[in-house]
Amino acid sequence: MGAAGKQSRQGDAFCLEPRHLPDSPNQPAFPSTVLRPGECFQATTIYKFSTDAD
Repeated sequence: MGAAGKQSRQGDAFCLEPRHLPDSPNQPAFPSTVLRPGECFQATTIYKFSTDAD
């Protein structure tokens, strides 16, 4: 069930999955995706949405 008890249908939603650049492990110029023992990982993802139709 979706919001307000309405039935959800396939395609009624979407998913945002932040990740590193594709093929990062194989491209030396890309930021590293390796996290070694004892290292900390911190990231910030900011999504901005607008209803303006430009």
